Amino acid sequence: MPYLIENRRYIGNKTKLTQWIKQLILLHTSSNDTFFDVFAGTGSVANALSSHFQCVLVNDLLHANHVIYQAFWGVGEVDKTKIQHIAQTIQTWQPDDLPNNYFSDNFGDKFFSEAVAKQIGFAREYLDSLNLTPKEHSILLASLIYSADKIANTVGHFDAYIKKDIAPKPLPFDLVNWSIQEKFQIFQKDANQLVRQQSADVVYLDPPYNSRQYSRFYHVYETLVKWNKPMLSGVAMKPPAENMSDYCRSTAPTVFADLVANIQAKYIVVSYNNTYFSKSNSSRNKIELQQIVDTLNSRGQTQIFTQEHRAFNTGKTEFSNHQELLFITKVTD
Repeated sequence: MPYLIENRRYIGNKTKLTQWIKQLILLHTSSNDTFFDVFAGTGSVANALSSHFQCVLVNDLLHANHVIYQAFWGVGEVDKTKIQHIAQTIQTWQPDDLPNNYFSDNFGDKFFSEAVAKQIGFAREYLDSLNLTPKEHSILLASLIYSADKIANTVGHFDAYIKKDIAPKPLPFDLVNWSIQEKFQIFQKDANQLVRQQSADVVYLDPPYNSRQYSRFYHVYETLVKWNKPMLSGVAMKPPAENMSDYCRSTAPTVFADLVANIQAKYIVVSYNNTYFSKSNSSRNKIELQQIVDTLNSRGQTQIFTQEHRAFNTGKTEFSNHQELLFITKVTD
């Protein structure tokens, strides 16, 4: 079966909340021309709302997310028979017949078994050796990410791996459920700069709110996509830091206020949750609830909706009655 865009493990993902968010947006906004997902993450919210808007803008700084958006929605030439044959070829590889490579040397017997890590690294090299169009390359690379994610020895991110023997499993290389969508515009830019350049009827914001840097949590896929083979360090084998978000720092309230002040839209929709009550420093929100409310109210009339939802938990975060909040602001200024 092809991978759907929601078939990823990703902290803070809105897959289980997508229908709730979608229904509220459609009910409480009156424009259906352009939808802009500024921090698109897995892309599940943009995907769910895409059939209700004439144009959809998606943005994320992570290289892996950008490739995934290009695979699922980007335009370009695709030879279906060719990419299916490549996928079938990768599935036939036997790990014992493959050489060690950068990926297996660094991530084998950590985030993946040694055998699977050899398959992943060899597949990555193989894709660059083929005569592929940019769209075909994105489809196959996104498929490699989804296939690896399915069997990664983690709790859903790469800040650490599970320290136990890894059961032998083959790499389940299937293709993503790709399409060609003329209505999508795909960006990989700083959010605060991009909102100054693009306008939309509905702008949706789901920024990171705590100290967990997504570029560090998903560094393995960032390295896999860029394939620049950087020097890695630490137990988690991380590359030098890049794409570090100000929304994960103490400056977050100021950065968020700047973002909201410069949005060009009829409606601003914000996802938020109440982990500001968390006992864990890494889970505690950098922007408090009242700061969100005050910032949005500066642009117009704001409605607040709540939904009970179980949040990502490493085991160190203790809080009950967790809720997801959705703010919908009708811009009046």
